[in-house]
Amino acid sequence: SPDPEHRGFLLIGGDGKTKNIHVDVIFPVLHGTYGEDGTLQGLLELANVPYVGCGVLASAVGMDKVLMKKAFRENGLEVGPFFWFLKCEWQHKKSEIMEKMRQASFPLFVKPANLGSSVGINKVCDPSEFDSAVEAAASYDRKILVEDGVPGRELEVSVLGNDKPTASLPGEVIPHGQFYDYEEKYIRDTTELIIPAELPPHVCEKAQETAVAAFKAVDGSGLARVDMFLTPDNRIVVNEINTLPGFTSISMYPKLWEATGIPYAELVTRLVELALERHSEKQAIRTDRDRA
Repeated sequence: SPDPEHRGFLLIGGDGKTKNIHVDVIFPVLHGTYGEDGTLQGLLELANVPYVGCGVLASAVGMDKVLMKKAFRENGLEVGPFFWFLKCEWQHKKSEIMEKMRQASFPLFVKPANLGSSVGINKVCDPSEFDSAVEAAASYDRKILVEDGVPGRELEVSVLGNDKPTASLPGEVIPHGQFYDYEEKYIRDTTELIIPAELPPHVCEKAQETAVAAFKAVDGSGLARVDMFLTPDNRIVVNEINTLPGFTSISMYPKLWEATGIPYAELVTRLVELALERHSEKQAIRTDRDRA
């Protein structure tokens, strides 16, 4: 409803009459563009409807991998080497971009800055492969991100909470392909998930601390999954944050919490509670000087 006093949906009948259906809380289950980039979240904010998960800002930053990495760095988290450029710059400053590419450490990962589910990502092992990888990424976004490959194990940690978030035990992803791409995630289903990951206690704790710090760096709320690398010398390098992770019973996010001691049904209940708590807190905030 466009009227914030009426939380819910407007149904328009064949006679043109409208009916308001009250909604207690929305649980978004959309991925990618418009679903987890802040667009849907902004609509729900305007409609004054409580919703599960991160708000507009965290969702937008979490979708834009360039801004995300800058936020991580600003908050003292280690990220792998990267550079980025716009599609128009590829057309007019290609030689400068190619020079940056030659100075990077292969393999490289070329990806659209704003997209999810590893769509449009290509692994580049040789400079001759760079052009086609850029063209593929540019077909999905005007901003292209190029990352140096980070050697090490791939870890994932689930985060739950609003102002005082907590982290699950880490899990490990072992892809059987070249990397954890769209095919591995959704089609071949050959990736091995180790839950919980076999880690020394101090490394486990460091991964959890890093996940919470990444969550706070983007001003997260509700839930998120933080992906990171554990290097051979036991450094934690943050890869990215997923502000609306998969939530089926076999998805990594709920499985990590189940291994940590929170079963699926209890997790869903807690997320709804967090959404209502955040909405209630926002209602108490003044948005104009005349509001009493």
